[in-house]
Amino acid sequence: MLRHFPACNVSFNHQKRDYLIAAFTFICVAICLLSDAHAAIEKQNALGVCGWVFLLGLLLGEPIEVRVQVGIAVIFATIGEHFASPYMGGYTYRFGNVPAYVPPGHGMVYLTAVALARSGLFLRYAREIATFVVSVCGVWSLWGISGIPDQGDAVGALLFCVFLAYLFKGRSPMVYLAAFFITTWLELIGTAVGTWKWAAIDPVLGWSQGNPPSGVAAWYCLVDAVAMGGAVPVMTGLKSVQAWVKSARSRKNAYQGAESK
Repeated sequence: MLRHFPACNVSFNHQKRDYLIAAFTFICVAICLLSDAHAAIEKQNALGVCGWVFLLGLLLGEPIEVRVQVGIAVIFATIGEHFASPYMGGYTYRFGNVPAYVPPGHGMVYLTAVALARSGLFLRYAREIATFVVSVCGVWSLWGISGIPDQGDAVGALLFCVFLAYLFKGRSPMVYLAAFFITTWLELIGTAVGTWKWAAIDPVLGWSQGNPPSGVAAWYCLVDAVAMGGAVPVMTGLKSVQAWVKSARSRKNAYQGAESK
């Protein structure tokens, strides 16, 4: 049974903000990837600066818990990018690097998934959206292993199975559904214009791999799991530090008060 994403009660204005975050990110992704398709490395770096400015601006209106989750997601996804692309060669960017806009881009994509997951639209039509996503991704995966396309996609079918497991057993099913839309958007654009290309054969499994793989949203399920799990000890640590600072100030004020008598 599909469980709802545990979102707090939000105001109408905050729901409008969720849609604005999503629309802004979808537009930025398209503009960034199309601009980078034939850009020099200097322009790629400039896109990275813009990405950080946009991400920090979007986070200003978010609670501390979401900011921490986004921060962890950026760190984990960036490490994963360097391992999967330059080191393993699972996919390759134009310059053989990890573009400067990728780390903040991961933050914007993750924040968009969270924003859509808590929006009224997704919470109201959760089952319908889940049915649509599973159907589309399922057909895409079956097509990839049907033998019809020149480049098979056995890895995509595996990732689709992983995505289903997260969707029905994970802690944030609505985030995973939202991640499907934004990750599919960026993957289709990025691979179409040649910003990056997935290897025809996965370097780890040795299986055929689509460009992009059909179940690529599964990777963001892992990013979310790490972000959600990592946020707990970070928030606990922050609260402990705040309590210690408050206690230290209280002791200092009490000591100063005793001296003044």
